[in-house]
Amino acid sequence: MSHSVNSILSQIRSYQGQVSQAKPMAAADVGRSDAIAVQGGIGGLQGVGGVAGAQAPSFGATLRNAIEGVNSTQQRSGELVKAFELGEPGADLAKVMVAAQQSQVAFRATVEVRNRLVQAYQDVMNMPL
Repeated sequence: MSHSVNSILSQIRSYQGQVSQAKPMAAADVGRSDAIAVQGGIGGLQGVGGVAGAQAPSFGATLRNAIEGVNSTQQRSGELVKAFELGEPGADLAKVMVAAQQSQVAFRATVEVRNRLVQAYQDVMNMPL
């Protein structure tokens, strides 16, 4: 299970990299490190290597992209299963089984991440003031 969680985390990091490359910051925002850290910087980092070059994606956007990726994996798996059941020539059993396993692992990892987030939320809510 640890391998699947690491897989999801690496996917999330790759989505963050894609989003940060796609959204360059305005020239006026380069000097505003406080705004970057508050608006979604991870650990106060400003881009790769601490250089302010791109605004980091928000946690919600990263999570949404990861869930959409899991959804597309499940849909692709369902399409392959349907194609195999209909006897289409391009869908062989090996492809169907691999897609089903990828879908299952991605879903389990997503559920594990959700469980960890819920546990972290509960821990924060139970902290004494």
